Amino acid sequence: MELNKGYRFLLLLGIIALLNGCSLNLTFNGASIDYTKVQSISIADYNNVAELIHPPLAQEFSERLRDKYSKQTRLKLLKTGGDMHLEGEIVDYMLTPMSVGQDNYAPETKLTLTINVRFVNNKNQEEDFEKQYTSFRAFDSNLLLNDVQDQLLVEMIEEIADNIYNDTVARW
Repeated sequence: MELNKGYRFLLLLGIIALLNGCSLNLTFNGASIDYTKVQSISIADYNNVAELIHPPLAQEFSERLRDKYSKQTRLKLLKTGGDMHLEGEIVDYMLTPMSVGQDNYAPETKLTLTINVRFVNNKNQEEDFEKQYTSFRAFDSNLLLNDVQDQLLVEMIEEIADNIYNDTVARW
């Protein structure tokens, strides 16, 4: 009986030692960043070169993108010269009538936002890319753009910022 207690004790001690030797590293923000190699990111102000201009759009997008990286990573946010760098421009911001009916009236209008992004990873050039990200939302044509624009842009900017984040540091 005494031998049985001894085996139990050794088994328990072995399990504890095994668990102490294992570590599990979980992140809940989706980032897969090697912080020993990459410590900073610089995000340039995005310019609006689209035909249709909404004056606060460029600043709102640039700030939302900076917020995403500062809140969801441990990267130091720099104006220039980061280990990783994002820059680009708003290339399209347009309204399109959707499914015009027999009465030549479109019941919905689509607002589309397209942003061109250049990503440079100064620690691993194989990850560099240039890509366009597009988001759109439809709204009732009886409404004025000014009535729905702010809310639609919040959603569209968030979607594009999430996609950029996923492509640059989450790499899912």
